[in-house]
Parts: sequence; C-alpha cells; structure tokens
Amino acid sequence: MITNPTQQRALRGHRPQRLSDRAATTGDYIARLSRHLTDRDRWLARMLYEHKVLTTHQIAEIAHPSTRAANTRLLQLYKWRLVDRFQPFITSGSAPMHYVLDVAGAAVLAREDGLDPRDLNYKHERAIGLAHSLHLAHTVGTNAFFTALIARSREPRAPGKLTAWWSESRCRRHFGDIVLPDGYGRWQEQHAEFEWFLEFDLATERPARVAAKLPRYAQLAAATGITTPVLIWMPTTRREARVRQALTTALGNLGNPERVPVATATTDFHTNGSPSDPSTARWQPLTPHQPAYERLRLAELGRAWPHLPPLGPSPSPAITTGSGASGDLRTPPPPPPLAPGPTSRRPGQ
Repeated sequence: MITNPTQQRALRGHRPQRLSDRAATTGDYIARLSRHLTDRDRWLARMLYEHKVLTTHQIAEIAHPSTRAANTRLLQLYKWRLVDRFQPFITSGSAPMHYVLDVAGAAVLAREDGLDPRDLNYKHERAIGLAHSLHLAHTVGTNAFFTALIARSREPRAPGKLTAWWSESRCRRHFGDIVLPDGYGRWQEQHAEFEWFLEFDLATERPARVAAKLPRYAQLAAATGITTPVLIWMPTTRREARVRQALTTALGNLGNPERVPVATATTDFHTNGSPSDPSTARWQPLTPHQPAYERLRLAELGRAWPHLPPLGPSPSPAITTGSGASGDLRTPPPPPPLAPGPTSRRPGQ
C-alpha cells in the first residue's frame, strides 16, 4: 500500500506564516519590531510609500550588494509585514517579484513622522492591488529609469549622483492642476546640477498626443517663472523619430519655445555604458529650426540650453512658487535617493 504522510495543505507551496493585519499594526508589535529594523529597512519603507512598487532587481541595485543579499533581507521583511509582494503573469518566462509597502511598514513610517497611520492615506488593498493595475508596466518602467541612475551613483568611481527623485504622485500634488509628469529628478556631477521632468513613453499613445503635453509645460513655466527641461524616454529609435517630428511641430506653435526645453532618448540606443543607464550619451535635445544636436550625457544637457539659470540648493525650486496644490503636512517628505550605509546587525535580526 502506498502511503503519503504529508498533509495536503503542506503541498501548497512555500508561503511563510505572517501576522494578520490587526496583529501587525498593534503598538506592541510595532515597538518590538523597532529593534530589528535597520536604517536601510526604514528607508526602503519610505521608498515604497513614495514610488508604490519596486522589483527585486531594482531593490538590489539601489540598496544591496547583490540580489542574493536583497532576497534574504526581503524575505525577512515580508515575514514581518514591512513589505508585501506579488509576481505578475507574463507570457514568456517568469516575472520578478514585485514589492509594495505592507501594513507594518506603513505604521512604522507614520509613527516615525508623528502621524496617525490612518492619516497616511495608505490602504493595503490599494497597494497590493497594483498587481492588477493596467499601469503597472508604466510605473515599474518609470521607477527603473531612476533606479538605474541610483545604481550608477553607487558605483565606486561614479561621475555623478542622483540627488532628488519625486514620484508621479508627488508631482501630481504639486503640479497636477497644470501638468502630470511621470517623475522629477536632479543629477549632480562635479559642481553642476541638472533637473528635469520625466515623460516615460511606452509607445501606447499617438505621437501627437505626446506632443500635446508641451503647451502645459509652457503654461507651468509661465506660471512659476521657472523653466524645467522635459526629458522623454522612449523604447526605440524608430518611435523617437516619429515623436520628435510631432514635438518639433508643437514647439514651433508655442509663443516662446525656450520655456520648454525638450530632449529625447531611447532604450535601444547603444552607448559605451549600460544599455539601461540614462546618464550616458544618449540624449538628443530638440531645437526647432536648428541642426540636430549630437547625443549628450545627462550632465551635458545644460549646455544645450544656455538660457537656463544655475540651480539653487533646494530639491525643487517650484515647491514655493508653483501654482499647483500645496504640500500636505501629513505627507512624509520624499526620501533621499541613496540608501543609508550598511547597519551592523546582531545574529538573528
């Protein structure tokens, strides 16, 4: 007779035991959890709150020495309910694990800022619901643009570093009555800084629709008195050529095209650096009625627009002068793009 002593419920796959939502948000549990969390763990919770979702690879390249180290720590944070995870379906191969903020992570973040977790505008159902969002690929792709810059910043001999990264949600709160950029960033190299709004293009819109966004950026520049370049990242050079034609027409129709400096780049443009590194010489400024520029590095784009004034020390000069919705005091500030240094942990943490 064949026997199988293993219970059927034990064959359902490895899913570590985790606390319920209620147990994971009690004051006693959050207090006990504090002794186990490193500065990097807390920083990751803020990054997930700000940017919604990060893949295993993205977390590894911005905060850990290797993917194995990232997986080991993420498994522990998943058990503690600091983070939650899901794996989307793809037609070929397997997708990486995607991580979002969990209930304990939101509670820790709120308590650090002296907030009530209910005032944080966080819901676990909404966070984990990104697994079914039609905008998931766009969000992950936008985040990949910035995490590639963070990875570049962490290299031993990196020429520059990412000093600011705002999410789409934060941009919406500050500029959403005029424009809806996919992100805002600042890159520092030597003694110069360059800032931009990002439009991350997946070739799902007609070129004319992409170009139709430029008048709104001109309106924002006129309202704030601040000219911020717009960088458009596209999947292929063929797509780039079509979009640039539409952008040239749109810029020509603006009363003052200098208010909207535009540059484009593509994923498939080959450079000496990493194919996914936006800091390399792959950016081509758009200048109507002038010969096309050579491909420039991210830090070199400022020379294409000499009328841009030097940047001040503020992460974003439009915070105090923008016409968008003012920042909510209950919203945590954006985390620094670079993770804190490693924290020594006792065995078992």
